[in-house]
Amino acid sequence: MSKLLTSLNFTRGPDMKNRFMLAPLTNSQSHEDGIMSDEEFHWLTMRAKGGFGLTMTCASHVQAIGKGFPGQMGVFSDDHLEGLSRLAKEINDHDSISIVQLHHAGMRSPKELIGEDPVCPSDNEEFSARALSLDEVKTLRDDFIAGAVRSEKAGFHGVELHGAHGYIICQFLSDEVNLRDDEYGGDLHGRARLLNEIIDGIRSECSKDFMLGVRLSSERFGIKLGESKQLAQELMMSDKLDFLDMSLWDCFKEPQEEEYKGKTLLQHFAELDKGNTRLGVAGNIRTPQDATRAMESDIDWIMLGRAAILNHNFPLLYEDNPEFETPTVPVTADYLSDEGLSPKFISYMSNWGFVEGYDDKMKEALKKA
Repeated sequence: MSKLLTSLNFTRGPDMKNRFMLAPLTNSQSHEDGIMSDEEFHWLTMRAKGGFGLTMTCASHVQAIGKGFPGQMGVFSDDHLEGLSRLAKEINDHDSISIVQLHHAGMRSPKELIGEDPVCPSDNEEFSARALSLDEVKTLRDDFIAGAVRSEKAGFHGVELHGAHGYIICQFLSDEVNLRDDEYGGDLHGRARLLNEIIDGIRSECSKDFMLGVRLSSERFGIKLGESKQLAQELMMSDKLDFLDMSLWDCFKEPQEEEYKGKTLLQHFAELDKGNTRLGVAGNIRTPQDATRAMESDIDWIMLGRAAILNHNFPLLYEDNPEFETPTVPVTADYLSDEGLSPKFISYMSNWGFVEGYDDKMKEALKKA
């Protein structure tokens, strides 16, 4: 049997029935106040029904000012609890681990969405972002922790902290963006302080069985591979995390930095000591063959994004035939609709070349659908 089809246990929380996780995907389907929509509910629960061992929400913002895109699901208010609870129950009922990804866009929060200048570890002219005060950093920390507490109250098995892709935790980790001279800046230890304090707070405020993961970038966004590997190693050996999610963009490519070439990004992280933490990767895993190839390295699970958009039941198809053929993009809007994408999500995916024949006429038709 393929390793992908075997179960996986964690230090906390339930066992995962297979090694397939659904990636946290931007989809712009929920309401502008952060309340989950029926469209988002349908999209996510369709993947739980489709056999994913773990179903993760889109990036869900922990502060209103941290909103990163239109129609983003929120976790910053008790007003969100009803929708979150409904979602958690449905995912859990289909034997899929339910995880909320906690997020704050920081300097990448569009001013037109949040109604004010975005915030950042330091003043940032490029994004017209202002530096957080020390008190605001501590409030940000507490709001991430509160998002986890709220997620547990809603019935989710756990949360993932979005520390990748240039969002606020990643901004703190970057020595190019974080120019602070207090305890939240300086060397990697200082720049990682916010992340570590959030982790400690969640461990303190949530139950002993509540699952906790972290997503990190390996490069780009002001992140250096050496520091990313060091932080990944420290987090995995801390016994505070259940899983580490390395978002590599392309698992199979070599690093950008010359000194690390000769091995793929996947190999760089697979060789680290994991302790009791389960390590997984995301990035350009689009076919059954890619999935099998990725699992040949010393990792514990894989995360699917685009592949899960195109096949809501990818794990079940893989179980039936590990060589099944995946659709070639672009596909029709009708195909994506059948895969659980709403008109808003289909419109968003058109920006990525997913939708066949997408033009202004189709855009208008989707708006009316």
